Amino acid sequence: MGAEAGKEFGTRNVLQSGFVVNERASSAVADAVDAEPPRQELGAAELRTLYRTEAQAKRRKEARPGLWIAVVIYVLFSVSDLLLIPDVAALTITARFAVGLTALLVLEAQLRRGAATDWLDVTCAAAIIFGYIGWLCPASMGANKESVAYYMVFGTIFMMSANLFFTFRFKVSIITSTIILCILYVVNYFLPATLIYKMVFGTFYVSCFTFTSYVNWKLNEERYNVFLNALEAKIQHKEATERGKALLRLSRTDPLTGLENRRAIDEKLRDYWNDWQKLGHGFAAILIDVDFFKKFNDCYGHQEGDRCLIQVADALSDLIKQHDGSIGRYGGEEFIVLARMDKKGEVADLAEAICRTIENLAIAHELRRDGISIVTASVGAAFTRKQTAAKLEKIIHEADRALYLAKASGRNCARLFDPTDPQSSDESENLAALLKIAIGQDLVSLVYQPIQDVASGGFEAVEALMRLKMLDGTLVPPSLFIPVAERTGAILELGRWAIRTVCAELLAQDHVRVVSVNVSPIQLKTPGFATSVATILGETGVTGNRLAFEITEGLEMEMHSDILRCISDLKLLGIRIWLDDFGTGFAGLSWLRLIDFDTVKIDRSFLHDCGTPKGMAMLQDIIALVRNRGHKILVEGVETEEQMVLMRQFGIDKVQGFHVGRPAPAANFQTKRAIQKRPFTVLKSA
Repeated sequence: MGAEAGKEFGTRNVLQSGFVVNERASSAVADAVDAEPPRQELGAAELRTLYRTEAQAKRRKEARPGLWIAVVIYVLFSVSDLLLIPDVAALTITARFAVGLTALLVLEAQLRRGAATDWLDVTCAAAIIFGYIGWLCPASMGANKESVAYYMVFGTIFMMSANLFFTFRFKVSIITSTIILCILYVVNYFLPATLIYKMVFGTFYVSCFTFTSYVNWKLNEERYNVFLNALEAKIQHKEATERGKALLRLSRTDPLTGLENRRAIDEKLRDYWNDWQKLGHGFAAILIDVDFFKKFNDCYGHQEGDRCLIQVADALSDLIKQHDGSIGRYGGEEFIVLARMDKKGEVADLAEAICRTIENLAIAHELRRDGISIVTASVGAAFTRKQTAAKLEKIIHEADRALYLAKASGRNCARLFDPTDPQSSDESENLAALLKIAIGQDLVSLVYQPIQDVASGGFEAVEALMRLKMLDGTLVPPSLFIPVAERTGAILELGRWAIRTVCAELLAQDHVRVVSVNVSPIQLKTPGFATSVATILGETGVTGNRLAFEITEGLEMEMHSDILRCISDLKLLGIRIWLDDFGTGFAGLSWLRLIDFDTVKIDRSFLHDCGTPKGMAMLQDIIALVRNRGHKILVEGVETEEQMVLMRQFGIDKVQGFHVGRPAPAANFQTKRAIQKRPFTVLKSA
């Protein structure tokens, strides 16, 4: 029976399963999910061992209730003793109570001591045998031998008890039933009865034994089959559970780095937020952006880029584990960290540690243009604080604004969101809303600062400068609203408006010869910018050589093909390209090499430092460098006659500053002839 059942189980291919997910390679994970889980077949001997182990547990569990029920029924049959053998009923009843109580006490003692299951089976089987013997001996002493002879038939009940009340192994059940059968035959042999009686009841006893043995065999076989089916169902359930867990991990895991993906992080963010709202457990949200990662990919290839992200992810993961936080990949080269903390100092320290951890990896990045030759990251952090109308998305938005400031501050640094800082606080949100309506509400305007030709002293050009006022008329400094305009994209519409206004106010009526307009790198990166400028020139009837676009060097001014192509298209329109604030950024020399600028504007700080020999030498070196490249030179910040004399001595082409003229509205320049007669007197008074 065991071999056949084992063969049946083998044909069912009941197996153990394994499921391994490679959390780093998405293809491996997908293959593991799509493929059938590998199975390892269990042999008949292994199945038998497993079945016996499980059967022992079941027999152990059922031994106590089985014996208690059997003893109770055994004792209740005392009523039949009183009716059928009243003369010895006292003895049989005493025997019943003695055997039953002894069996229960022995079993309870064994259970308390943790006896083996086989010994519990022996105790229960012995209770059946001695229960029959203990009742049989006093019962056979009864005076009415005929009643006793018929009463002996009840012995078959003890034969069947092995299957009624217990789940013995087949061997134990057969041995128990056989002992009862032998006792019945011995009693049947010695009873004073006819041969026919003995033959009939002897046949009856054998029939009962055969029937109970067959039933016992079938029950054991059925138990084994139930075990096999349950085992198969359990394994299938385990496979389905593991497959579900693997799919869940896949849906929540970034396939490249093995970190949590945006979906998983968003779920954790909600959990953190709920704990903050309900329990007051503060937390920090930290955004991490790998600096100049596009250039890294362009330089080393996408495979090395992937390796770089994996190294960064592993290093950050080790760091964040120390703070019991969560880290995930938020997209591209951006990561996010969530950590429970509510002290400003702790958040700042963690943000700075993140910066230094990535820097200490020392991953080579030779194509950077900021003087650093390794991979670094910019970090923006925000933390929970008491505020009105707080929303879940707000803390991420604040971290993003802090990250923007970190990039604007030179990258490879960490910035913590400060609600009192107008660059990052809610005030910038008010400015963003104001910029959306600025043009329509006439809140934005232009003023113009004159530029003088040093050699002739004539009026060379003007620079258009944007001004913004609030609804109550309060002026907003450009240092506040320009970064917000760039961050929100409002600079695109403002830039087009500025170019159109310059053409309409001054150039179309030939009030001035050239107007320079500051152009953001974001505008140069925008597809179709040169086309939109050409459209404005066509609509206003202004030729391109009347416009100059000032481009400020800096970290945001990356030398990729889109910007270079846009500058080339603008020069084809005749527009002059000036490099603004030369010397303050990081890309000046590279831009001088790549682009043929019409004019290079040297930042005012170099002129103001001329009071020292070192500062004077620095200015002369910069002038010599630019002059050797063949560009015209414009120096900003000329505020005194002494500085003007110095510019003449150095042979500077153009100057700009309060000594030349202060910014003034367009009306001051719209009478060209009057301005030419007194070019700067009117402007200074303005």
